[in-house]
Amino acid sequence: MRVTTSMIQRNVLADLNTLSEKMAKTQAKASSQKEITRPSDDPFNAARAMGLRQTRDANDQYKRNINDAQGWQDATESSLGAMTDYVTRANTLVLQGATDTADAESRLAIAAEIDQIIQGLKETANATYGDSYLMAGTATNVAPYKLGPDDTFQGNEAGFDPAIPGVVREIGPGVTMTINLVGREILGDGGADGKLLSALRQISTNLKANDSAALQTDTGVLKAQQDALLNVRARNGSMTNRLMAAQTRLDQIQGAVTEQLSNTEDADFAKTMIDFNSQSAAYQASLRAGANIVQSSLMDFLR
Repeated sequence: MRVTTSMIQRNVLADLNTLSEKMAKTQAKASSQKEITRPSDDPFNAARAMGLRQTRDANDQYKRNINDAQGWQDATESSLGAMTDYVTRANTLVLQGATDTADAESRLAIAAEIDQIIQGLKETANATYGDSYLMAGTATNVAPYKLGPDDTFQGNEAGFDPAIPGVVREIGPGVTMTINLVGREILGDGGADGKLLSALRQISTNLKANDSAALQTDTGVLKAQQDALLNVRARNGSMTNRLMAAQTRLDQIQGAVTEQLSNTEDADFAKTMIDFNSQSAAYQASLRAGANIVQSSLMDFLR
C-alpha cells in the first residue's frame, strides 16, 4: 500500500489528538484531585462513590439530629435539676413544719414558701428549647402550666403514653428516639391526683391549718414524690447516654466511609503529575516529529 503524505499527516494529527485528550483528563484529575471526574471514567467506582457520598450525607444529618436531641436533653436536665432543688427545699420545710416545736405562725411562713415553690416548679416545667416547650408533649407551642392556682396540665400525653408518639429524632437508619418528658408525669394535673403539685398543695393546706399530724404523713408523701422525680431524672440521663453512644457509633462509621470514599475517588497527586509530565513530553515529541514530516514533504515538493 502506498503511504502518502496526507495519510502520515492524518496519523500524526490523530496521535496528537489522542495525547491531547489524555493530557486534558490528567490535568482535570490534578486540578480536582479526583480519580473520577466523570462517570464514564470508571462507571463501577463512580457508582460506588455516589453511594458512599449518600451514606456520608445521611450520617451527617443523623449527627445533626443527635446534636439537636442532646441540646433538648441538656435543657431538660437543667429543668429537672432545678425541680430537684425545689423539692429538696420543700422536703426540708415540711420536716421543719412537722416538728412539735413549730407553731402556727411559723407554719404559715413555711406555707407561704411552699406556695412559691409550687409556682417555681411550674415555671421550670415551662422551660423551652428554642421555641419549643420541653414538657408539653407534642404541643410544643403551649406552656404546660399556667401560673396561679390552676394546676391543670395544658399539654398532651405524647411521649408519656406509649400509644402516642412523642417528640422524636431519627438518630440512625430506621432508628428513631423519643426525646421528651411530659410535665404531667412529674408534676401532675392538679386536683388530688397524688402527684407533686397535688402533694405540695395539700402540704400548704395542712401548714395553714396547723395540722401537725397531717404534716407527719406529708413527709412520707413528699419523699415518695422526690424519689419519683429522681427516677425521671435518671431516665433522662439514660436517654442522654444513648445519644452519646449513637454519636460515637456514627463518628466511627463516618470515619470508615470517608476513608473508603477517599480510596475510591481521590487521585494520587504525585502519580498524576508524573503521568502529566510523561504525556506532555510525548505530546511535544510527537509535535516535533510531525513538524519534521511536514517540513520534509514541503522540501520534496519544492525540489
